[in-house]
Amino acid sequence: VIAAREAKAGRELIVACGGDGTINEVAGGILESGTDAELGILPSGTGGDFRRSLAIPARAADAARALRKSRVVQIDIGKVTCRGARSGVDESRFFINVASCGIAGEVVKHVKREPSRWIPAQRSSLLGGKATFALAALQATLSYKNVEIMIGLDEHRERALTVANLSVANARFIGGGMKIAPQAQLDDGLFEVIAVGDISSLAMMAHAPRLYRGTHLGLRQVSHARAASLAVRSANPSERIAIEVDGELAGLLPARFEIVPRALRVRVPV
Repeated sequence: VIAAREAKAGRELIVACGGDGTINEVAGGILESGTDAELGILPSGTGGDFRRSLAIPARAADAARALRKSRVVQIDIGKVTCRGARSGVDESRFFINVASCGIAGEVVKHVKREPSRWIPAQRSSLLGGKATFALAALQATLSYKNVEIMIGLDEHRERALTVANLSVANARFIGGGMKIAPQAQLDDGLFEVIAVGDISSLAMMAHAPRLYRGTHLGLRQVSHARAASLAVRSANPSERIAIEVDGELAGLLPARFEIVPRALRVRVPV
């Protein structure tokens, strides 16, 4: 609301100071304003994944210096329309980084559920984003069961997939530094769609280093495609499958994802 109001008031630059969720909200406000206001980023918060794709420094002081000597780029934005978890009706929202369903939604639930026996309150504030997400990912992986979904890319006929996780990526990183979509480009008009297939919890943990390095696309259990839009639903209509958007829980399947090409002006380091 604040970002939209200030953009409509004529502010040329609006700076988001926070993590991916805060950046998402500020970007959404700018987009809703219909103006050409630019987004600046001073990172903090838990994840910090979006700034990695833009090579924005992690330290706020370094990011502020980079912001003073920056250039403007126009990037794509994702739009997801999904079932509201509380309202039960379709709701739409923008995302700048990655939207996922499957285990990523469970990881976000664990991160937001603090304190827990895995991430006690007195320790969570001392952990960096990578450690917080790694602990949450371990907890989610040990308890998660793979799901069967129906997915259709662009205008192609849908097909069934059993997945541990499905990521619809505009940018490259999720979960505090996992390079889930190493080939993603922010200005190519396409999503990178990464499906981690029917894989066991033990295998998932064994391959975790490959997720952080971005070398997992070579695994036989991982499929990869590009699309400007896609529709995803649960193969079992009674199963509630959560969707996370830029590190926040957004709703439930069924969902439709659409790319909005070069919709947002962002300041990045020179």
